[in-house]
Amino acid sequence: VQLQASGGGLAQPGGSLRLSCTASGTIFSITTMDWYRQAPGEQRDLVARFLTGSSPNYADSVKGRFTISRDDAENTVYLQMNSLKPEDTAVYYCRVGLRKSYSDPPLYYWGKGTQVTVSS
Repeated sequence: VQLQASGGGLAQPGGSLRLSCTASGTIFSITTMDWYRQAPGEQRDLVARFLTGSSPNYADSVKGRFTISRDDAENTVYLQMNSLKPEDTAVYYCRVGLRKSYSDPPLYYWGKGTQVTVSS
């Protein structure tokens, strides 16, 4: 299984960016599609989680500004980031939980990370 993330870059405060992450390989079912971020010198924190069959959940710091969505036909998760702030600057990672067969337990895979920089 591979995760390919894209969409990071430089944005001005108040601007927007959209991240995407596509999972490929042997996938029977997906259990969750999440976005994390890690700022320099900080731990990796959950930004948004979209469990299969549930509503999305967000970190308090991004509620009302970020939106996570999924295209299950394409095994792709998106993160629409609006009203960006300098404190949103971090490397953003997608994480996907999936089963490779009906009987397998869920496994978790990480994308390589994409840099988001918010600066004027």
